[in-house]
Amino acid sequence: MEALAIAFADLAESEPRSIARALRRRDSEFIARLVSQYHYRLVRYLVYLTARREPAEDLVQETWMRVLERAGQYDGCSRFEPWLFAIARNLALDWLRRQTQPGTEFVAESTAADGQSPFVSAAKSEDAMRLADALGSLEPIYREALLLRFQEELSLQEIAGIAGAPVSTISSRIHRGLAMLRSRMEGGADVE
Repeated sequence: MEALAIAFADLAESEPRSIARALRRRDSEFIARLVSQYHYRLVRYLVYLTARREPAEDLVQETWMRVLERAGQYDGCSRFEPWLFAIARNLALDWLRRQTQPGTEFVAESTAADGQSPFVSAAKSEDAMRLADALGSLEPIYREALLLRFQEELSLQEIAGIAGAPVSTISSRIHRGLAMLRSRMEGGADVE
C-alpha cells in the first residue's frame, strides 16, 4: 500500500516536471496539446479581464509566445496553471494600462461548452445577463479574484502567486467580491 502511495505521489509530481521538460525541449506536439487544453480557459479569463473578445484572443496568442520565450523559467516544481495565468494576467494588465478609453463597458460573451463551474452554470440560467452585468461592474481586483477562484478553480495560494498579493488579501477580495456581487444581484447597494 505504501508503495502505491509513493508511486501516486511521484506521478502527481511528474506532470509539472514533464511540462517543464517539454517546454525546454520545445516539443511541438506536447505544446500543441497544452495550447488546446488551456485555450478556452485563457480566453474566458482574459475576456472577463479585458471585457472584450478580440483583445482577449490576441492576448492568448501573446501569452503562448511568452510561455515559449520563458520556457526555461518554469522549473516544474509547482503547478503549471498558476504560472500560465500569471503571464496572461500581466499581459492583460499591460494592455489595460495602454487603453486610451479607461471606462470600457463589460460585454458578456458566452463561450461556455458544458457547465463545469458555477459561473458557467449561471450563464445558462435566466439570470445570466444579471450575473454578467454584476460581475462586470465589480472592480477588477474583485472580479479577478472571483474568476480565478470559482471559474478557474485555483487555490488561494495559487491566486496569491498570480496576483502578487498575500493569501489573506486574496481571501478578503473573494469575500468582499462575493458580498458586492450578491448585493448587486439583489439590486441593493454595495456592502462596505
